[in-house]
Amino acid sequence: MSEENNIKIILVGSSGTGKTNIIKAITNSPFSEDTSSTLTSAFVAKNMKIGNKIYNIELWDTAGQEKYRSLTKIFIVSSKIVIFVYDITQKRSFEEIDYWVKTVKESLDGTPIFALFGNKKDLYLEEQVEENEGKNKGEEIGAYFKLTSAKSERENLNEYINELVTMYVNKNLSNNNETYHREESFALQYNNKKNKKKGGCCDNN
Repeated sequence: MSEENNIKIILVGSSGTGKTNIIKAITNSPFSEDTSSTLTSAFVAKNMKIGNKIYNIELWDTAGQEKYRSLTKIFIVSSKIVIFVYDITQKRSFEEIDYWVKTVKESLDGTPIFALFGNKKDLYLEEQVEENEGKNKGEEIGAYFKLTSAKSERENLNEYINELVTMYVNKNLSNNNETYHREESFALQYNNKKNKKKGGCCDNN
């Protein structure tokens, strides 16, 4: 498969925002309330057909803990779609989005697709970040914004990934005045050969 048919999607954000559980939702893996933090990175892969082409989708989970952030910068390289994740019950994770945006822009060339996910919508009674704040931040950084929950909106998360991949493909076809529409929905599944992790992976990361 040619390099242009590879689409790397990376999730970045502070520790505890639920990045790993978002990936679990997309891969139809069980939601976990309590696991240990992601220590470097891990990814899952799946093919997706758009138009008459097959694309290899890599979905990367990264560490949000401060001591691992220098390593996270390495894994950002060559990403085509960047999903910034914050926890609506943790104001600090939202305030740190600017840090992650700056880090991504310093680590990447070109113009990737940006998305901003406000996670843990199911915990709305503990909300510290209102939806309008998330929308405004999304507009500010030029990102596709969604308020979601890796626990209660698993099917929606699959659809959001579908939309982002289609947006990326169409963006790169725009110079040829050509666009594609997704022919079928897809769900990423864990690829055991590629899903190697150091120290485990966590829904709270």
